[in-house]
Amino acid sequence: TLKSFWIRKGSAFSTAVARPETELTPEMIATGSWRRLPFKPYNFSSLGLPPACGHLHPLLKVRSELRQIFLEMG
Repeated sequence: TLKSFWIRKGSAFSTAVARPETELTPEMIATGSWRRLPFKPYNFSSLGLPPACGHLHPLLKVRSELRQIFLEMG
């Protein structure tokens, strides 16, 4: 079996790699530049970053710091 393909430059051909914008900033909104910029599509099915957990309560941090100070004092 012989397969052949014809490859031509399309209307969106470019030699430069254009990175789409990922964030909409207040400056973009104020100047109106967001209208002509390409934006990266959102992936709503991605899981995202895991939540940060396992932190001590602020009062427990203070208690442990005071305990360490008293232990160093003797």
